[in-house]
Amino acid sequence: MTIFTASDVPLTVDLWLLPEVSLLSLAAVMEPMRGANRVAGRALFHWRLLSPDGEASESSSGLPLAVSGPVDPETEADAVIALASFEVQAYSDALSPALRRVARRGKALGGVEAGSWLLARAGLLAGKRATTHWEDLEAFADAHPEVDLRPDRYVVDGRLFTTGGASPALDMMLHLVRARYGYATALDVASLFIYDQAHQGDDPQPQVSLGRLGWREPRLREAVALMEGRLDAPLRISEIANKVGCSERRLAELFRSRLGTAPYAYYLTLRLNSGRRLAIDSALTMTEIADVTGFVSASAFARAFRGRFGESPTEARAKADRVSA
Repeated sequence: MTIFTASDVPLTVDLWLLPEVSLLSLAAVMEPMRGANRVAGRALFHWRLLSPDGEASESSSGLPLAVSGPVDPETEADAVIALASFEVQAYSDALSPALRRVARRGKALGGVEAGSWLLARAGLLAGKRATTHWEDLEAFADAHPEVDLRPDRYVVDGRLFTTGGASPALDMMLHLVRARYGYATALDVASLFIYDQAHQGDDPQPQVSLGRLGWREPRLREAVALMEGRLDAPLRISEIANKVGCSERRLAELFRSRLGTAPYAYYLTLRLNSGRRLAIDSALTMTEIADVTGFVSASAFARAFRGRFGESPTEARAKADRVSA
């Protein structure tokens, strides 16, 4: 039995809010519970907001969030969801014992966005399937090889569940409502938010969200997906055009008219942005980063990096280290 099992019993949830949490992620978790209560005409969910020190937690946009008290490892709630977006390392040591205590007591545990890092650092995701925000996938895999990391929107593995960010958190909460209280209730909740494109958990997290443009131009959507999937060994543009079923010239026209750039330039931007995230957020060497982003050498990566960002990847890493120190 998990919280994702069909039941008529109301669910109680503690939301642990770390400083700099995304308001969108919090709303994606909390508002579906409020919506479910509304459409059901009764309390299907009860929740409270808690912070590490019991004081108001400031969101990433600077808005203070009132809480009911400090995190509670002795909670009687059915589930605890850790919501975090930035700087989780500053709190992981202090919160790890509390998270392990919650887990030992058989409670369901969730991590939203960077909340997955908290669960991993507490040793709770070893041998488990999990996900995190797509920007952190490489760094997370490097730091926690013991986790079966997936690029999915959200992952449920027994009593543990993780999501990749705000929109995937909404998908996961709708899945919870559907699994626990029925498909009709979940549809009614989604309708409250005019949300008609719910995703499955194992849908991949796109690095580029094309939105409606992807539906209007499926060949463009497919081309971008191919690029995302082959950052380490870039395809030739002619190969991409062939795979999506159009000429190289037509593909170039689609990119220029819809995205304002050429396919090769767009592809290079994807690779360099990935390289920049790895330079700043991971411990990989520049040679390793060059390899996973499709550059023939660290020097070739550094030249392209400087041309795009006006500094070397080593300088970008040093600057980020000074800011976080």
